[in-house]
Amino acid sequence: MTAKIRYGVVGTGMMGVEHLRNIALLPDAEVVAVVDPVATSLGWARDALGAKADAVATFNDVETFAQEASVDAIVVASPNHTHRAVLEPLFGMDAAILCEKPLATTVADARWIVDRAAAHPRPFWTGMEYRFMPPAAAFIEQVHAGRVGALRMLSIREHRFPFLPKVGDWNRFARNTGGTMVEKCCHFFDLMRLIVQSEAVRVYCSGAMDVNHVEERYDGARPDIIDNSFTTVDFANGVRAMLDLSMFADGAEHQEEMTATGDAARLDVLIPPGELVFSPRVGFGQAKRVERTRVAIDPVALAAGSHEGATFFQHRAFAAAVRGDGVVHVTALDGLRAVQIGAAAEISAREHRVVEIAEVADQR
Repeated sequence: MTAKIRYGVVGTGMMGVEHLRNIALLPDAEVVAVVDPVATSLGWARDALGAKADAVATFNDVETFAQEASVDAIVVASPNHTHRAVLEPLFGMDAAILCEKPLATTVADARWIVDRAAAHPRPFWTGMEYRFMPPAAAFIEQVHAGRVGALRMLSIREHRFPFLPKVGDWNRFARNTGGTMVEKCCHFFDLMRLIVQSEAVRVYCSGAMDVNHVEERYDGARPDIIDNSFTTVDFANGVRAMLDLSMFADGAEHQEEMTATGDAARLDVLIPPGELVFSPRVGFGQAKRVERTRVAIDPVALAAGSHEGATFFQHRAFAAAVRGDGVVHVTALDGLRAVQIGAAAEISAREHRVVEIAEVADQR
């Protein structure tokens, strides 16, 4: 490998540009190629690359990139429904791959990617930035260290802004995204698995599109993506997890909140401001003994993206895996498992019933 890891970025929309900005912060990395069929997106990439843009090769299609580019690592940030088609030629390259979440929009496509990734000689990484938010990482570390005792309940809340406009408005339709419970919530289902350290067995989701996009039409078609939901997930080890999602709560003080409750204590994390709140059990009528700490985030990493600095820390870990100095933290199989839970939640919301993971697990 060269002194610097040579990156290609496929898909230079909003998330692709965030990757470009964070790769630029790595001392041992350089972007040498970008790929996007849309001229506007390539313009955004040039703006993000700044003075280095003229030295970066530009491709309009991934097939030509796969034949001509010389890279050590590839970031796939193309629209969700394109991931399988985009990855097919990339698996023929001698390069590590980071594929943005969700791994695919269907369980069948995600399983195909898992099979191909297993045969790929270089590292394959599913992009799950939320694992790498410093406050979330500190929360997970403390739960795994036993600070709450035996974990019994996990609650995650995201109250945020609506889906942002994307090129071609592809994210307004479940056929392109897998549905909100796959597209957006795969992050949280991945966090659930990571924190609980078990696999999901059943899902119940109550959700609908009640506020956002209801007046929008695209070629006469009305968007069909969930904008609020409650989802309960039962895990094989007996832990229950719950996701509370609202995508019309952009005025909320905390965009994300997570609460782990065990037999000894409760631990909360509030994002932002990155505050950890530890509340041990004290017995009825006894004085509370709440402890509050705040997790600092590097301001440079924070400014380079919209994920509380997580994209930088993920890239730092991915670069270590590319060089052979670190492990793959988020595998293709992790990506598949998150898609399975999301797909089950979408079925549950539409059909108003509990869905066993076994029902979706073997789709091909």
